[in-house]
Amino acid sequence: MKVENSLYPNHDQMKGFFDNEDDGKPIYMVNLLKFRDKAEYKDGRETSLTGREAYSLYAEVFEKYLIDLGGEITFVSEVNRLTIGKVENLWDSIAIAKWPSKKIMGESMNPNEPHILEAYQHRSAGLEGQLNIETKELKSIL
Repeated sequence: MKVENSLYPNHDQMKGFFDNEDDGKPIYMVNLLKFRDKAEYKDGRETSLTGREAYSLYAEVFEKYLIDLGGEITFVSEVNRLTIGKVENLWDSIAIAKWPSKKIMGESMNPNEPHILEAYQHRSAGLEGQLNIETKELKSIL
């Protein structure tokens, strides 16, 4: 299995997200995050921030935005080690975001709020890449 972190979804991933019908139930996005050692801003500004610190500036704004939309961050954790399996580079953190519905998440992908757009620069500066996994809650593992 090839694992490839990315900052943004590709065309097929976006198409797949919007092609699947929304049942109005919450979705959970599992974010496996890999941070840069040092933040790198696209405008070339000098910074002493680490990637994690830059990303946290984005995360603070994003969490408030998600709550305003009726969602929440349900879990955040640092990754310690891989217990089963093998990957070339382990992620640094995991975050799970609960969105009220797929429709609301889709509508939020192009925010008009300047402070949200401003926060995205910190996300790009801090993240080396991520995996973003769309999930739905099950009542049973079976």
